[in-house]
Formats: sequence, C-alpha cells, structure tokens
Amino acid sequence: SPNPVRRSARIEFSLAEAAPVTLEVVDSLGRTVATLAEGPHLAGTHLVQFDASRLASGVYFYRLRTSEASVTRTLVRL
Repeated sequence: SPNPVRRSARIEFSLAEAAPVTLEVVDSLGRTVATLAEGPHLAGTHLVQFDASRLASGVYFYRLRTSEASVTRTLVRL
C-alpha cells in the first residue's frame, strides 16, 4: 500500500549481509528526485529520514537496489 507523506518520511530497510546499496526516490516518469543512500552498508536494519517538503504533491516511488535485488515501493506526497 502507498506510504502517504506530508513533510517527511521514514524509510526502513534491512540487509541480511553487508552490501552496496542505492536508495533513490523517483517520480512517475522514472526521474531521480533524490538519492537517500549510496554505497556500502553493513548488515542489519537501516533507517533513512527523507525530507519530502520540496516535492510537489503526487505519486513517487522509492527504490532500493543491491547487487542481489531491487525493491520499489510507492510514496504519495500529500
């Protein structure tokens, strides 16, 4: 289900093992509007605070990529 956001969002992800990570927010056309994390991360749970206040209202997606997988979730800016 979409993650509704007014001003900021907390994005949490977990890694089973250390890995290079890219966490991006993209618009509906696939353009990157923010890069929230990039580079090596240790195994475990990570929490990223995203300031969405500069984004226009609408539907965005946040995409987490590692060398093993890619996960995309919906983010709705209210």
